[in-house]
Amino acid sequence: MKQRKILITILSIISVMWVMHTLSKNFVVDPSFQGFLSKKDELLSNQMLWVLMIRVHIILAIIALLTGPIGIIKRLRLKSVTFHRWNGRVYVLSIMLNFIPGLYISFFATGGWSSTIGFLILNTLWLITTVFGYMYIKRKDVLRHSQWITRSFFLSFSNMIIYIIVAITHNGLDFSYGLSYTIAVWFCWIFNLSIAEIVIRKKYLYDFK
Repeated sequence: MKQRKILITILSIISVMWVMHTLSKNFVVDPSFQGFLSKKDELLSNQMLWVLMIRVHIILAIIALLTGPIGIIKRLRLKSVTFHRWNGRVYVLSIMLNFIPGLYISFFATGGWSSTIGFLILNTLWLITTVFGYMYIKRKDVLRHSQWITRSFFLSFSNMIIYIIVAITHNGLDFSYGLSYTIAVWFCWIFNLSIAEIVIRKKYLYDFK
């Protein structure tokens, strides 16, 4: 029980901090994304559409990062089932709606087709794990619901892992930015799903007693 509280606290703090970092970086410091665009392999044919899609993608991801931790807090879940359900619906909807902008920007990923394929897998996994989580709770299968939503929630941190891996490989190991980004795109969903499986097996986030 103590481990669960610690993990939920850590995940909540990380979520809020990453949301604040993302908002300040992409909507205050560099709202036109010129810093990121300067590292693209090729010039975008429709830069305005890309910026629109990336903004929508970021906003929906932020909603998922904020509603995710709320959904795993047992006290809130028990205190108000109605609130938990509506919070969950917002979480699920934010990820489902994010599939289209996520799909679009995948085709313009830094690092070329290797990164694009990695992102397509990531986006598909994020959608599938979320939909499965929703389907199982509709069937009243709380255990499988919690398992699939845990996978979905950890995939929500993929952008943060990409940022960290790029910082390590590009800035620390002096890899090219394109190679660093490709490595990060593939590593993020493999790493996050691996952590999710450990959490599920150890039952760190949920108990139903």
